[in-house]
Amino acid sequence: MKRIGHWIDGAEVAGTSNRHGPVYDPADGRVQAQVDFASVSEVDEVVASAVAAQKSWGQSSLSRRAEILFRFRELLDGRKAELARILTSEHGKVFSDAMGEISRGLENVEFACGVPHLLKGEHSEQAANGVDVYSLRQPLGVVAAITPFNFPAMVPIWMLANAIACGNACVLKPSEKDPSASLFLANLLKEAGLPDGVLNVINGDKTVVDRLIEHPAVAALSFVGSTPIAKYIYENGTRHGKRVQALGGAKNHMVVLPDADVEMAADAAVSAAYGSAGERCMAVALVVAVGAVADPLVAAIASRLGRIKVGPGTDPANEMGPLITREHRDRVASYLDIAVNEGATVVRDGRQDKFENDGFFLGLSLVDHVKPGTRVYKDEIFGPVLSVVRVDTYEEALNLVNTHEYGNGTAIFTRDGGAARRFQREVDVGMVGINVPVPVPVSYYSFGGWRSSLFGDHHMYGPEGIRFFTRTKVVTSRWPDPSTSVIDLGFPRNR
Repeated sequence: MKRIGHWIDGAEVAGTSNRHGPVYDPADGRVQAQVDFASVSEVDEVVASAVAAQKSWGQSSLSRRAEILFRFRELLDGRKAELARILTSEHGKVFSDAMGEISRGLENVEFACGVPHLLKGEHSEQAANGVDVYSLRQPLGVVAAITPFNFPAMVPIWMLANAIACGNACVLKPSEKDPSASLFLANLLKEAGLPDGVLNVINGDKTVVDRLIEHPAVAALSFVGSTPIAKYIYENGTRHGKRVQALGGAKNHMVVLPDADVEMAADAAVSAAYGSAGERCMAVALVVAVGAVADPLVAAIASRLGRIKVGPGTDPANEMGPLITREHRDRVASYLDIAVNEGATVVRDGRQDKFENDGFFLGLSLVDHVKPGTRVYKDEIFGPVLSVVRVDTYEEALNLVNTHEYGNGTAIFTRDGGAARRFQREVDVGMVGINVPVPVPVSYYSFGGWRSSLFGDHHMYGPEGIRFFTRTKVVTSRWPDPSTSVIDLGFPRNR
């Protein structure tokens, strides 16, 4: 049985706690590895390594940091197929989804390569007579990154690229369900020239998370995951005096107005709802069909589902892979029975699809006539189940989006520019797509939602990521008039 350890001081090391967890191959259901779970003392060892490394790294030149990140970018680009195969093996997503994930991560590395520009401060000469005032952006020290299973390469890159660029040392705690991608990234950063200890990877469970929250040398916590855990980390992290950004769950609405191109909207709904088996926080979970568009739209979506091939991610012909675990697959599937009990109509039941092996597969499912307030409407299902809500007016659709617990992302499909402009102004969510179903911002903007989708004041990556991983220092300086100096500095003096 393969054993997956930690990455400490520039090398992979075995855990010493005698605790571990299984890492499955979701495509066949077998355990392919055991991942070590760290103890409190191992977490303390890792943080001590990070503290020691950060002292010199935080004083390193911006050009050196940029050079290392450029090398890392080239190494990652050259080996992205290898990393994609790791993602497919442990997460289950198809190879094309895995390659797309890495490409989006690469964009964030490219953004961080601009750190000499990103860390520029401000300067005011002669704020008063002989007085200059200027600001500096300096690293926090040691920061912790706690990342989810659904994007085991991209989300760690979101955090560590900016954290390291800003001069921090980073302790990365990946999901125990698919930890190998983080070790792969750590190896590439070492090859790129990152000093040992600036990035450490510690695997584990709640024991590790709680110790990172409590550890006095950890200055900040960055998290992506479910809303209950995001709230837990935010409340406990801030109670321990830490800066926290914690991105939670989502229930993204895609509003389709009566004038929309039905075929375009159906294609968008299918790709956004079922890509990566629906295990992504930006997936479309709810289609809000306004007025007469509902019947043709549901029919167009349903007609596409039978043509999508579901199977192991290693087969390039497959377009959707398995879910992450058997327990999660069964939980997602249970919502189809819940939908019927709540009065909805199951247009397509993915449980009826047959698969050749014991992998964690669920076919594409479509539920119509979902009512606001029901569990299928409210809960983050996080799987290949798309729900349709029917309303009569734009105002009803807008109210659904704005009153839902989550405010992560939304999209509107319409040919009416006025309606689109009104929607982008009136909708209360963090990310908006106009005829774009998955409005993930490019790397030089920032990612994050509102309401229960975000705890903290900073969104992820981009400019807000730089602000999160630095603190501002303002310097006010006054120097004596050179003409009065007792030291001959070569300046002309008034005689």
